[in-house]
Amino acid sequence: MAQVELIMPKMGESVAEATIIKWLKNEGDKIAADETVLEIATDKVDSEIPSTAEGTLLKKLFNEGDVVQVGKAIAIISTDTNATVESPKVEAPVVANTNTVLKEVAVSPAVEVAAIEKKSAAGKFYSPLVRTIAQKEGVSVTELDAISGTGLNGRVTKNDLLAYIPNKGKQTTQTQVVKETSVVSTPSSNGATHTKPAISVNAGDEIIEMDRMRKLIADHMVMSKHTSPHVTSFVEADVTNVVLWREKVKKNLEKREGEKLTFTPIFIEALVKAIKDFPMINVSLDGTKIIKRKNINIGMAAALPSGNLIVPVIKNADQLNLLGLTKQVNDLANRARNNKLAPDDIQGGTYTISNVGSFGNVMGTPIINQPQVAIMAVGAIKKKPAVIETAHGDLIGIRHFMYLSHSYDHRVVDGSLGGQFVRRVADYLEQWDINREI
Repeated sequence: MAQVELIMPKMGESVAEATIIKWLKNEGDKIAADETVLEIATDKVDSEIPSTAEGTLLKKLFNEGDVVQVGKAIAIISTDTNATVESPKVEAPVVANTNTVLKEVAVSPAVEVAAIEKKSAAGKFYSPLVRTIAQKEGVSVTELDAISGTGLNGRVTKNDLLAYIPNKGKQTTQTQVVKETSVVSTPSSNGATHTKPAISVNAGDEIIEMDRMRKLIADHMVMSKHTSPHVTSFVEADVTNVVLWREKVKKNLEKREGEKLTFTPIFIEALVKAIKDFPMINVSLDGTKIIKRKNINIGMAAALPSGNLIVPVIKNADQLNLLGLTKQVNDLANRARNNKLAPDDIQGGTYTISNVGSFGNVMGTPIINQPQVAIMAVGAIKKKPAVIETAHGDLIGIRHFMYLSHSYDHRVVDGSLGGQFVRRVADYLEQWDINREI
């Protein structure tokens, strides 16, 4: 009987494991090639895993809620149309893989995975990758238990552990619960503690548990504010030419290319030009080392139907013309709304833009998407009376204005660079050629 292992696929350069959310097929079910077998979740995004062959699902090797390493077999599929679940050969591939792993660990004495148990005395689960890193870096089980995890059900992920290690020994990560006063004491960045008042629940109040993605967003936002001293600069831009040009070309473009022209690709093109002028905006900070990014990968914050936000990334945005940017923006936005983004679609961003104007807001103070050092929010476009300078004197006219809000990490981006950058973006928008072809 021919058997095929269904493997946990690679889902991006920094994703080493995934959690099984739901099995969509049961043992004994017939499966078509490319038919979805199960749903998984990483620290970044939820995904579906399709079958690589047509046949019968013989054996599930993991249960819902289990964390599985990339490259590991998660199920056995028989390509024999007469296969049954009771096949005695089901376990053979699993035993072979297990032996291989044990041999590798035995050869490498530096990786003592057994030193940290899969489940601690505190009841916390740790994946093999987290246990291996903890053992190598000398992180104790007590320290692991004290780390606030951002994974499923509060599990500590690789990124949580890597974020903790540089500050190991410098601050207390364990929170202290004071039962007598119902106040939680937590450490601040300078070592001092502050207390959170107890939250009272009154009659008629509804308690809503955060979903997994909202927990990740909340933790990421708090981490960003603790990591980067945020400064925000504001510029008002006259985008009248952009508005008039888009109104002139959008119908023909949609008829010719089948693509709707929104303002987002126009803003991204101006951003990319400004990044080329000020490349030190396109960096990350690793301790005291500044990593200057070669690629310009623009993240665009998109709202999901659930109300949560996700940030798909346009890779190498500087290599795309305006039509190419338009197609990328529309494709990523549509797949985000339909929960069809792949893990790689939301990784590798070097700068992020958030369109708060889509909610009717005139401006915002966005939080930096770590490990980037800057983010821009674009506000709603509003008509305003303005003084127009002409060769024959000043006139009063109606113009279209919008605010650009640029938040940046003041550890590496000074006010002069942050302010000049957002001004340059505004300049590119104000100088838009109203006769441009697309």
